[in-house]
Amino acid sequence: MNTLLEKLDNLLPRYEEVGLLITDPNVIGDRHRYVRLTKEYKELGELMQARKEYTDCLNGLDEAKAMMGESDPEMREMAREEADKLEKRIPQLEEAIKLLLIPA
Repeated sequence: MNTLLEKLDNLLPRYEEVGLLITDPNVIGDRHRYVRLTKEYKELGELMQARKEYTDCLNGLDEAKAMMGESDPEMREMAREEADKLEKRIPQLEEAIKLLLIPA
């Protein structure tokens, strides 16, 4: 499995946990903890959004490659164009995700 994707998948439970914590009245009452958690939630949210786009691109690339075997030349060309577009986008996303993973 893709190690970058593994890192993002490992952050998903924390994102969900922080999402619950910031709605807890006890946390809301503790201003410092609440501010810290909302900041963490925002940062994790950016990573989760990048994770979704990244997995969508990886899945789309797999689908495009599978469609390249189509007998219809027009479908093959569309699939090739989509694969080219995704193959350019994936490294850009990987770099963006790596930057988001660096602690502030």
